[in-house]
Amino acid sequence: MRPDSILQKLEGKKIIILGFGREGRSSYHLIRRYFPDMPLTISDKSETLFQEDFSDEHLTLIAGIQYDRNLNEYDLILKSPGISFNNLDYLVETERITSQTDLFLQEFHAQVVGITGTKGKSTTASLTYHLLKEAGKDVILAGNIGVPLFDVIEQMTPQTLVVAELSAHQLEFLHRSPDYAVLLNIYQEHLDHFNSFNNYQIAKINIARFQEERQFFVYNGDDPLIADLIQSYSLNRDRVIFGTQHHTGIHALCDDHVVGFYNGKTLLEEYDLTDHTHLPGRHNYFNIMAAMAVARHFGLDKDEILQGLSTFHGLPHRIEFVGKFQDINFYNDSISTIPEAAVAAVKALRKVDTLILGGFDRGIDYSRLIEFLGEHPVRNVAFTGPAGHRILDEWMRTSLPLPEHYVVEEDFRKIVDFAFEHTAPNKIALLSPAAASYNQFKNFEERGDRFKQYVVEYSKNHTL
Repeated sequence: MRPDSILQKLEGKKIIILGFGREGRSSYHLIRRYFPDMPLTISDKSETLFQEDFSDEHLTLIAGIQYDRNLNEYDLILKSPGISFNNLDYLVETERITSQTDLFLQEFHAQVVGITGTKGKSTTASLTYHLLKEAGKDVILAGNIGVPLFDVIEQMTPQTLVVAELSAHQLEFLHRSPDYAVLLNIYQEHLDHFNSFNNYQIAKINIARFQEERQFFVYNGDDPLIADLIQSYSLNRDRVIFGTQHHTGIHALCDDHVVGFYNGKTLLEEYDLTDHTHLPGRHNYFNIMAAMAVARHFGLDKDEILQGLSTFHGLPHRIEFVGKFQDINFYNDSISTIPEAAVAAVKALRKVDTLILGGFDRGIDYSRLIEFLGEHPVRNVAFTGPAGHRILDEWMRTSLPLPEHYVVEEDFRKIVDFAFEHTAPNKIALLSPAAASYNQFKNFEERGDRFKQYVVEYSKNHTL
């Protein structure tokens, strides 16, 4: 497809691409494909930008600490998701700010299933895509999952559905919501970017805030923050609510391994998922209900949904079974960057004997995690990074019992040594850090891969 309305918004404008990561590069390539001679500026904090080989005489590069100066000189600021305006000493005029997500949704909103939430959005987006694809739908998976939205335009037809995983960073400056929106949950996250939890919540509700009346909104009815936001913005949509309580209208309800879809108290259809899902934990049943609601909306029947669930095996770094080594079951849940995710992982796996906590400290409240671990003891805990230090310090100031064995350690090899030394046979050693990774690692994927690597290496070097 040709992105005509996007091109109209770009044509004749003085544009700066702010941030030159994966999405910034994608934006540059789209602009150059249609406007090879347009004057264009690329700006990035990293001075490695100057090492790029552009061979583009119409391009201006700005890099280094002054990369975000004088932004109001541009008609359009095409902002990459990771860029924050919090530390600027001047006000950027919001009407100048746009992004790939914003431009893409303004043109293709009717073809987009947008999925967001503090946790579970990658799994839910991947599962939704899998269900639709297995049922023969023309569907593409893109967005925060790793494929920039501009990169899929030429693969699309007017019938194509785009399942888009959308982060709060991508939703921050929107003028249009997707016609089909899913909001899974809202917890404290990314406070370093948004400056306040309220700003983060506003970004999340943008997934449905700009929908029209009869468009489709799936959301978690058990989340009080979502309920408050819906009331604040008077979001009266064609909706499906999922959770553990009955609601008026169409909703999905989870009871153990059974999901029922209801209209009020009338059961419409029931799904026993006992033998049809490889996703452990109650939190994953919420993700499943959201994906099922979208699948039902697009006409999938019960057999198609159950078949799709049976063949979906989850994603790496999300309660991922690494393997059984020296009678210990190792799990990698490096995606866990908030305390609620660590709690969910411990609940899902049940036999956790060793837990690895900590990383970069973003000021998140860890009191509930500490309280949970006091009430549901894990014998061995490794604390790492500034967040791990703070968790332990706050734990010590409570009356709750500390773990039987604990260590404060930055070296992941030594943390893995600790797990092998102290985890009981046939129990679980779990990496579920409840913190971001970028005090030590590039991202959560690198952290999880390093953990898996060290587990395998230890096992090979210490064969029984």
